[in-house]
Amino acid sequence: MTLLEVNGLHAWYGESHILHGVDLFVEEGETICILGRNGMGKTTTLRTIMGILRKRTGAIRFAGKDMMGVPLHRTAREGLGFVPEERGIFATLSVEENLMLPPVVAKGGMSVGEIYELFPNLKERRSSPGTKLSGGEQQMLAMARILRTGARCLLLDEPTEGLAPVIIQRIGEVLIELRDRGMTVVLVEQNFRFASKVADRFYLMDHGQMVADFPVEELPANMPMLNSVLGV
Repeated sequence: MTLLEVNGLHAWYGESHILHGVDLFVEEGETICILGRNGMGKTTTLRTIMGILRKRTGAIRFAGKDMMGVPLHRTAREGLGFVPEERGIFATLSVEENLMLPPVVAKGGMSVGEIYELFPNLKERRSSPGTKLSGGEQQMLAMARILRTGARCLLLDEPTEGLAPVIIQRIGEVLIELRDRGMTVVLVEQNFRFASKVADRFYLMDHGQMVADFPVEELPANMPMLNSVLGV
């Protein structure tokens, strides 16, 4: 079943026209990855789907519901969860206090025990304040908070940015486990070598539009195009 469908999506920051007719879809239980250079509209796509950016036109449907008229404070209750690149950890709260802060908005969210099984580092650091966490631990905590809420679809922005290889590997393992549990994930990532291990399909974004999409099996055949568009 198609869980998330976006058609002809345009978005603006003030007078700046950022998205130029974005089309994408995500099947339930699927992980897709949006690839692209900085400034091409990847993060804006997630923010617009989530409803954070309100100056937008087009169509967004989630679980069959038209999301364009849903106010931001209701979006999470529809089952969408957003993990921003900046993570948003509260520095003066402990790991467990950060984890418990968002409300449970739907059935099916992970218990604290399940989250600690998924992220053993967080269990070890559960009494530590946010200021004491490494970048990787902050990323794990940001993901964990959303998983507790009962979100059906995780919008995940640049989760590996600036992290050590061992942490990147662990986040990859977590994403694979989430997919095995049936979680739907929309991943924004520049590291397509990492993404190739966790994604089912790719979208390639350039200048506010999706210029290609293909399954992970076709990644080798599309490498020349990726090298050209991504400049790698």
